[in-house]
Amino acid sequence: MRALFLRDFALQLSGSGGGLVGVVFFLAVVATIPFGVGPDLALLSRIGPAILWIGALLSTLLTLDRLFQADRDDGGLDLILSGPVAPPLAVLSKCAALWVAACLPLVLASPLLGLFLALEPRALLATAATLLAGTPALVLIGAVGAGVAASLPRGGVLVSVLVLPLAVPVLIFGVAATYGAVNDPAPFRSPFLILCALTLLYGVLGPLAAAAALKLSSD
Repeated sequence: MRALFLRDFALQLSGSGGGLVGVVFFLAVVATIPFGVGPDLALLSRIGPAILWIGALLSTLLTLDRLFQADRDDGGLDLILSGPVAPPLAVLSKCAALWVAACLPLVLASPLLGLFLALEPRALLATAATLLAGTPALVLIGAVGAGVAASLPRGGVLVSVLVLPLAVPVLIFGVAATYGAVNDPAPFRSPFLILCALTLLYGVLGPLAAAAALKLSSD
């Protein structure tokens, strides 16, 4: 698992996996929103957490179609599925490599980018915390769609169609937890715990479902 993680992490950083493309896309989306909305700082402060979450979701979707496709093209996927590592654990390693390369930089950059959106200090910390807890769920959900579409020549659109409905609850509870940290009447703990529970749930179901989809597509 360690060797597989390091291999995929190196591929993501080299650009062939698309991890860096997702980071650049996230930075471009968040940096250009203030120019489109205008100088209304109150409006930017209200919609800022949602913008950061939507940017993270879209940038993750952008990187998912290459999660298994490169290994499928060069024949490495068959070796991974038949190797000494169980297929669900191999999928989990690839998801971890993608998250570290493509999503962790988004989490680290979110407080700085939140300044462009006039977020309060509490909102900056809450957004970073919710992204840290929720973005693994987006990758794990996306692994299922990527596994289904791995055998298709143009499966990128299909991945987005399959993943987006399942990712909506993660988006809802992530934004709700961030708003709860800023607005006193709104709760923070409950949606944040649900967000963590979704990540744990998809951490179990995602690799199993993705490995099953990959096996079916390879038969």
